[in-house]
Amino acid sequence: MSDASQKLLDELNRWCPGVVEQLAAPANSVRPGLAEAEAYCRQLATSHYENFPLIARLLPRELRQPFFNVYAYCRWSDDLGDELGDRDLSTRLLGWWRGELARCWAGEEMAHPVFVALQRTAREFDLAREPFDDLLTAFEQDQRVTSYNTFEELLGYCRNSANPVGRIVLRLCRCDDERSVALSDAVCTGLQLANFWQDVARDADIGRTYLPLADCERFGYSRQDLAGRITNESFVELMRFEVERARAILSAVRELAPRLRGRLQVVIELFGEGGLKVCDRVAEVGYRVWEQRPIVTKWDAAGLLLKCLGRALGRKVAA
Repeated sequence: MSDASQKLLDELNRWCPGVVEQLAAPANSVRPGLAEAEAYCRQLATSHYENFPLIARLLPRELRQPFFNVYAYCRWSDDLGDELGDRDLSTRLLGWWRGELARCWAGEEMAHPVFVALQRTAREFDLAREPFDDLLTAFEQDQRVTSYNTFEELLGYCRNSANPVGRIVLRLCRCDDERSVALSDAVCTGLQLANFWQDVARDADIGRTYLPLADCERFGYSRQDLAGRITNESFVELMRFEVERARAILSAVRELAPRLRGRLQVVIELFGEGGLKVCDRVAEVGYRVWEQRPIVTKWDAAGLLLKCLGRALGRKVAA
């Protein structure tokens, strides 16, 4: 078992001792108070995602803790699916986590700090449980599906793995009308795709392939090439196609951002522009992602922030 896996299990047993063996938190579990739970989520968010401190400063004060709480739920869900290195154990723990989610929404007393904090946020913003459940469906799917035949199948995965996050965020921002949700779905799907194309090699390391096999065949990139991580002309053209398709989908952020109020425009646009920057970086390494993982630097992030601030200011002046 890797150090990351052991750390995750140790943290789980800290709050819910015996859960790995019993798949239920015993009555004598540690039950943190709300202040401790919110501090836990805040620390998790600001230490696991390097851009979160910047994003938190841009958020209205009343939205910062709710964002931390939602992020902590997503982080834990993702880690239960990806970090254990044991698909059977991940499936069992994701099922337990789904049960805890149901208990949280039912108003029961919770043991894990993520659910203690999230329970209050769910009540305050009248959050639907469905998007949180959908995320777990995606992480459970990762335990049994390791490749996708068509782009449509991959989009189906994104509907559960990415789009629910945008829907939750829009609800927190009180901007979840039908058009905004549709635009958010596009942005979240595009961001997920950009991350896939950035992490082709990393995903292969854990036995997953998100490049649609039909697209590979269309560009003459054989399954043997894929298994061998071969970079050839076919692979470069395949990656160029996938990156440009992600870029086109991400362009929905230009319509979505102005629909939000104040600084929230900048926050939402930063996510979309971050995905577009990933696409740029993949192109700049010649789509040779087997050999080199493209990265978005802190200087890139600073430039994106200035660009998004400038656009928001321009929209305000124009209005």
